[in-house]
Amino acid sequence: MENYAELLDTLAQQENELQFTAFNSDTALALGLKLVELAKAGGKIITANITVNGKVLFHHAMQGASADQAEWIRRKNNVVARFGRCSFYVGTDHKHRGVVFEDIKHLDPKDYAPFGGAFPVTLKDTGIIGTVTVSGLRQAEDHALVVEALRALLG
Repeated sequence: MENYAELLDTLAQQENELQFTAFNSDTALALGLKLVELAKAGGKIITANITVNGKVLFHHAMQGASADQAEWIRRKNNVVARFGRCSFYVGTDHKHRGVVFEDIKHLDPKDYAPFGGAFPVTLKDTGIIGTVTVSGLRQAEDHALVVEALRALLG
């Protein structure tokens, strides 16, 4: 049995820690390229997406990536937009509370995927302005890759 409470604490700490003082298209490009670099170094195939205020600033599907990954990204991003938390947090929180996310009537599983990989792009003292999302790996790996790239970029 997973320790959901401990995982939720870790995810909340990451959300609090990994925030920007400024974010623009150049930042998105640097972050997106870092995601691709880390994936290549680990021999992984991903699709990466960075969106701010509904505008896609970066999207790259690596050679061998599945076309389905763009759909997973859309659904994970919807979770961040709806709940204001990383998609891994939302899915874990529902499991922790014994709630089957897919049974929530007003959240169609065709539009929402509460699995790891979408992380809020947050400006300190402003709030969430977008998402950085990875798809193609197991949910914990998608999430970990995003966190690693954010940490590398934020120092």
